[in-house]
Amino acid sequence: MTSLPIESEEAQIAGDPLPRDCELIEVHVAELKQLFNAMDASAFRDRDLDPDAEEFIVGWAREAPRASSLALQVELDRAPGLAEESTALREAVHEFFTHRAQATRRRLRDLLSIGRISLLVGLVFLAMAVGMGDIVATAMKGQRLGQLLREGLVICGWVAMWRPLEILLYGWWPIRTEARLYDRLSTMAVRILYKGTAEPEAWRRDWPAVPSVQAIPQKRPPRAAARNGGDQKALLALAVPERGSIAPARIDTVTPGRESNSNPSQR
Repeated sequence: MTSLPIESEEAQIAGDPLPRDCELIEVHVAELKQLFNAMDASAFRDRDLDPDAEEFIVGWAREAPRASSLALQVELDRAPGLAEESTALREAVHEFFTHRAQATRRRLRDLLSIGRISLLVGLVFLAMAVGMGDIVATAMKGQRLGQLLREGLVICGWVAMWRPLEILLYGWWPIRTEARLYDRLSTMAVRILYKGTAEPEAWRRDWPAVPSVQAIPQKRPPRAAARNGGDQKALLALAVPERGSIAPARIDTVTPGRESNSNPSQR
């Protein structure tokens, strides 16, 4: 980036203006890069938030009134840096929570699909259990054991309906509420409050002035590379060469009677 750092006194707060009557989520860090997961090698715009930072922000937003808008204020110890810091931070935070909302809705669709299939299986099993109970009760008419078996089969049929009913009646709405919360977080205002207590040049070692760490390509075993259409020479180098025909061994035999007459220099 070639933008110059912000040095004016009026720029101690950078970013989006706060909406009226919003719920302000305040996060205090020494550097912006502390907000992101250090183990994620993606670019900062696509990098996940630090698990502790995510839990703090989501927990605060969950306790806020549903009708109120949300805003995030990041308090930095250092002085202002590049002019696009607040814009880059807003895009990174919005991108992260947008992905969270999409993943939560996929989980909701999968759960409803499982619920519909479970409901069909449960209804079939319930019908079979009731039918078998009637058959047993008819075959053992007038016996106490027949009534017990019939009631037991009916209970088993209704137990099979427990899981689909739980999903379709109670299991889906908490996930939808979570997705709506991520939607609110993905559109919230984001701004930075610079405190300037750190050294003046601290912004040069922080994001976004410092490029994101690029992932180092891992070396793959030669067999895996060749199997994926890569280096075929590596696979050939590891191949075991075929054995050729083995020549018969030559064994010289010595006659006992002639051994004493042999020349000593030839021994």
